[in-house]
Amino acid sequence: MPKHVSVTEAHALQQQGGTYVDVRSRAEYEAGHAEGALNVPLAERTGPNPDFIHVMKALFAPDAKLLIGCQVGGRSMRAAGMLESFGFSDVSNIKGGFAGMRDPMGRSIDPGWEESGLPVETGAPAGRRYEDLAAKAGIDE
Repeated sequence: MPKHVSVTEAHALQQQGGTYVDVRSRAEYEAGHAEGALNVPLAERTGPNPDFIHVMKALFAPDAKLLIGCQVGGRSMRAAGMLESFGFSDVSNIKGGFAGMRDPMGRSIDPGWEESGLPVETGAPAGRRYEDLAAKAGIDE
């Protein structure tokens, strides 16, 4: 079972050398993401990313400190569980993700990265966008 960390804990772990992997679609990532995050989508609008595990295994050692985030925490929890089942040993799911988890009344349950005032960037920075990471893993986009 993956560990669960708040966005502020994730930011601190990122500052200590952890890698933030944003598993949202490329479009979501480009619209805004945690500063320094890599983009390896779990799925795109067209369906699941069949290369997700392949890319992650090609890029990271099994003991890499991985911080897995998405929009509110659901996709990242699935991705973190998948990574653990494929042998990754230091995986943390970021509760609240980028936008924050809310209850049916709209109250914040787990604050998101953006609303917590943590550093955000937009676009698809070279070397951190999925096309570059997939190419590094030997996958033609």
